Amino acid sequence: MMDKMHLPFALRHATLAGSRVLDSALPVMDEEEFRAFYERTSRPLWAYLSRITGSSQEAEDALQEAYYRFYRAGAQHESESHRRNSLFQIATNVVRDAARRARRHEDVPLEAESPAAELAVSDAPTPERQAAMRTDLARGMQQLEPMQREMLWLAYAQGASHEEIAEILGLRTVSIRTLLLRARRKLAGILGGGAQEAAR
Repeated sequence: MMDKMHLPFALRHATLAGSRVLDSALPVMDEEEFRAFYERTSRPLWAYLSRITGSSQEAEDALQEAYYRFYRAGAQHESESHRRNSLFQIATNVVRDAARRARRHEDVPLEAESPAAELAVSDAPTPERQAAMRTDLARGMQQLEPMQREMLWLAYAQGASHEEIAEILGLRTVSIRTLLLRARRKLAGILGGGAQEAAR
């Protein structure tokens, strides 16, 4: 994981154009507010990106691009939660765009063991077993569909609600429960070596 979060290079010396206020919406952030928002959101966003990409470098690249796109959009948001969800939605799209570009050129295997594999395993009896379980989980997550990885991380690592997951991933809220159940079953099947369970 990164030793220290830094404001994206392209934005460090930028000044946002003036703030406008719309009824029932948060104003466009000025530079100071944007920096504070970055400080509040960069670590959880990087953790999300590192999990769904399986690469700390790809996560760092996507983080920079996501904040740049967010900054350039200059959009109003209904609330702090809506603003954060919008950022995560942009970041998800950055990763998907990069994956599409990579598929057009060549198939590059994702890292089997990622330094970003940091989900804690509370019932591990030893540090060695805990490390092995994290590695298994990282490998298992990489065998899921990208959207399944995104959903599982948002739900269980970030604690996002079904409504927030739907907003970030562009899905219908009513479908999230079923999709999460399928993703959990598939991951359990992969981790348990049960092909029958994974195929459900």
